[in-house]
Amino acid sequence: MTLVRVCRTDELTPGSGGRYVVANGTPVAVFNVDGEFYAIGDTCSHEEASLSEGFVEDDIVECPRHGAQFHIPTGQNRTLPATRAVPTFPVKVEGDEVFVEV
Repeated sequence: MTLVRVCRTDELTPGSGGRYVVANGTPVAVFNVDGEFYAIGDTCSHEEASLSEGFVEDDIVECPRHGAQFHIPTGQNRTLPATRAVPTFPVKVEGDEVFVEV
């Protein structure tokens, strides 16, 4: 696993959309949920769509294509049409820098 710098902590405000990054060839969406940073696979498990572009409310992100919802901390799908979770990745905050381990 490799640690990849994503952004500074002040670049991702709580409740905003995600930050898209490709880490070691893997598309990842990084979110700030009430001051905690989480990283999930950016591609919806239902169909090719970027979760980092989805609507965020509390700790849920909604796929912009068909509305499937995912729990950001765990990657678990919450609604159809998605029937599978998306992967999660460890996040490390060092000072004001956010890193994802992929």
